Amino acid sequence: MWYIVIAVVAYLIGSISSSVLVSKKMAGFDVREKGSGNAGSTNVLRTVGKKAAVITLICDILKGVIAVALAYTLGRLTGYKTDTNILCQIAAVCVVIGHTFPIFFGFKGGKGVATSLGVLLVMNWNIGLICLVFALVIMAISRMVSLGSISAAVLFPVLVLFTNNNYITGYVYGKGKISWVLFGIVLAAIVIFNHRSNITRIREGKENKLSFSSHKDDDGDDSSSENDSNEEKEQEPIVNIDDDVPEIKVEKKKKSKKEDDAEEKIKEDLQDDK
Repeated sequence: MWYIVIAVVAYLIGSISSSVLVSKKMAGFDVREKGSGNAGSTNVLRTVGKKAAVITLICDILKGVIAVALAYTLGRLTGYKTDTNILCQIAAVCVVIGHTFPIFFGFKGGKGVATSLGVLLVMNWNIGLICLVFALVIMAISRMVSLGSISAAVLFPVLVLFTNNNYITGYVYGKGKISWVLFGIVLAAIVIFNHRSNITRIREGKENKLSFSSHKDDDGDDSSSENDSNEEKEQEPIVNIDDDVPEIKVEKKKKSKKEDDAEEKIKEDLQDDK
């Protein structure tokens, strides 16, 4: 029973989509309608700005921390009736699933990277920090957030396999170690599955890359406005000073018959005078 309770609670916590709430509050739109369409901090960074992305990242990490912390507390309170390791693992998987398929936001969420990081930092801070540093190094080299996230996800179960210390429940060995390895594989599989479209783009060389230059302020992306202004400039009419000046034709007024006769008479009188 307690396993079901923690699974539901963790899923509901994960279903609170920080990116959607922050983007609507700070920018007035749903982040899933902009950029890549992903409800994650990277898309918030590209479409809303740095402040919004930092807030989103912290909130997503805290979801994983809170879910596992509740599972650990429940395990301590229920004592021998439950396995604290299993409770924490169930909470970790369900909070990431909730982030990916949030019931409160039409089951369209993020890819679970930040929430998984929060999970790792609580469940084994040592492994969590190693995965974080490893991901950052890969991101810095490749300039691809997705590649760093996928690489860290693959590294996690490998580290679990060779690590017995610093788990939230203490020293892990025997059957407990097997459950942790299986948990690591499941969590890595979820993260990799959520990045399947990114993997395709990486293979095709079309994956988006981060730009470390300052093209964006805290209110949003400057590059898009710059492109818009360039398009406007291209659409402005160009005046060529070398163009031919249109000819101005002056039409002579046609004379009436009386005027012609008068002029003719004048000419005749002049000839007679001569």
